[in-house]
Amino acid sequence: HGTSWVGKPKIESAKARILEINPHCQVDLYPTALSSENALEIIEPYDLVCDGTDNFPTRYLVNDACVLLGKPNVYGSIFRFEGQATVFNLDEQSPNYRDLFPEPPPPGMVPSCAEGGVVGVLPGIIGVIQATEAVKIITGIGTTLSGRLLLFDALGMKFRELKLRPSPERPVIDKLIDYQQFCGVAGSAPGQEEAGAVASISVTELKTLLDQQSDDLLLLDVRNPNEAEIAHIEGAVLVPLDRIDSGEAIEEVRRLAANRRLYVHCKLGGRSAKALIALGRHGIEGINVTGGIDAWSKEVDASVPRY
Repeated sequence: HGTSWVGKPKIESAKARILEINPHCQVDLYPTALSSENALEIIEPYDLVCDGTDNFPTRYLVNDACVLLGKPNVYGSIFRFEGQATVFNLDEQSPNYRDLFPEPPPPGMVPSCAEGGVVGVLPGIIGVIQATEAVKIITGIGTTLSGRLLLFDALGMKFRELKLRPSPERPVIDKLIDYQQFCGVAGSAPGQEEAGAVASISVTELKTLLDQQSDDLLLLDVRNPNEAEIAHIEGAVLVPLDRIDSGEAIEEVRRLAANRRLYVHCKLGGRSAKALIALGRHGIEGINVTGGIDAWSKEVDASVPRY
């Protein structure tokens, strides 16, 4: 993707780039979210799937659809400086995603991309590995990663390999299910459970308060510094969540919030709720900004970039 495509659908950007490289390619676009209702219909015409999704519900959905349709699933996953790749469901004896992850992790346990981040070159490295596996499967040459999980450590520049075998306890996949419910997120944004446990305010209500320019109000931003460089709400003070969770910034926040009303925001409202829960353990009370800076961009100030 290039800067000229900022603000446009990534599927259209990808198609334009592919056709620029090779105009003889057929690129089919599906401008809709993959779901249990449409997955089988969308995947059925194709010979294999390359899964580059970034959330557990969709990974389980893609896996189960591939099993039901008998399609190989070329899997790749990345986080921070590490990546992994394998081939699921190459044949009836092959392992699938449920052999690697029999159950999804509890909601909120795995940091989101915004919280954990990914080094920019890593998607390319893992993506090229997936593309290589796809070429081998299509042409029937070489040895695929089926039964092997390839792990890549970018910081150490090391590859290692683990054996992956079908589990005798793996459940039979005979239909698609509600994967949001299966993964415990029920279609909610990350951190919804935490957000429901603290007092909250809407972005429009926050705007009214900020317009009063009161000195007794502190707006705390608990996102990561790189996120604050992309977009910020004027007047917000940046104290990342990890510094609050570790206890490092507790006294700093206590000092900043002394004799002031504390409001906390992040990107979507989940991390700010976690921060308030952590601060509450130290006697520091505050109010969560529902929807975070993303809601601020949509409902209050469209000039604030969304990411």
